[in-house]
Amino acid sequence: MYRSALRFHQTLNSSLPLITYQGALIKDPGNGKLHRHWAVPKQSVLQLLDYFEQPTFHQRLSIHFYIDDQLYVREMTPETELYAERSGIEPIAVGDLRRSLDTEPTKILALSHNTDIIDNLLIDLRQRYTPAELYFTKSVATFFEVTNPLVNKGTAVKYLAEELLNLQPDQVMTVGDNFNDVEMLAYAGIGVAMGNAPEEVKALANWVAPSVERDGAAVAIEKFLL
Repeated sequence: MYRSALRFHQTLNSSLPLITYQGALIKDPGNGKLHRHWAVPKQSVLQLLDYFEQPTFHQRLSIHFYIDDQLYVREMTPETELYAERSGIEPIAVGDLRRSLDTEPTKILALSHNTDIIDNLLIDLRQRYTPAELYFTKSVATFFEVTNPLVNKGTAVKYLAEELLNLQPDQVMTVGDNFNDVEMLAYAGIGVAMGNAPEEVKALANWVAPSVERDGAAVAIEKFLL
């Protein structure tokens, strides 16, 4: 979320726009300029909600809607409470999430501690929808994420680099640790995977850094940029 990422932007004292929601929202905290906001179409949202509420999934998934940088949930679940604690965001429980759809969501997140459910969601929904209809990814093993089909971190980084900073891909380094990072790793001249990333993500990278616990991002910055 933009407002949960804002504290890191402020700690870095960055003057650049902030890329959030997998690239669906790009906004400049300095002057408030909104560079991009690509939401999930309402018709697709309603179809997905019907799908998630099938008996197979209904009690096994926590569904999050991100609307106007607020977090809307059906009910408070243990997964949602953990997410709220980690992100510093207070969820808004609305019962039927359809009540929140006056505005289209920036992103949809389905959470489950059962990683097989998340993997099956990814496989099944990629068969039901084309890449031109919706973008699906996993940011961690327990998070299934849905955005507008135009959205991914690669297109967002390309916009920031080429349109705003007049850079080319060979002047860009990206660092990522999961499947939602593969597009920006492929875009950059130096794509760095963290040491704790899935093997499939590491295979796509130009270099594999140490793990998060060993400050791998800092090692990459020192090695390639400093």
